[in-house]
Amino acid sequence: MNIENTQSQMRKGVLEYCILTLASEGEVYASDIIANLKDAKLIVVEGTLYPLLTRLKNAGLLKYEWKESDQGPPRKYYSLTEEGVLFNNQLAETWSELNQSVNRLTKKI
Repeated sequence: MNIENTQSQMRKGVLEYCILTLASEGEVYASDIIANLKDAKLIVVEGTLYPLLTRLKNAGLLKYEWKESDQGPPRKYYSLTEEGVLFNNQLAETWSELNQSVNRLTKKI
């Protein structure tokens, strides 16, 4: 069994929730999402992030708006749709329950 693969799968499992949570705080630029995920030790590269953002947008959970930038070409800023807000709230409840359950189990060991 490969520990790195298992660790990677665990991170991927919470990535969508983390991205939606970052977008729930207001409009967010892709490089800011990457920086926040790296700070949280959920290291993600652009090649992983952009397909995920597209999938969340196509699912109706994210929307984006192009905005002019002082530092080059216009930038795409992401935010939650109304459906995305509801979905993220449900994920937050699920995460809380899961986190409590895992903590209960691991404290018994």
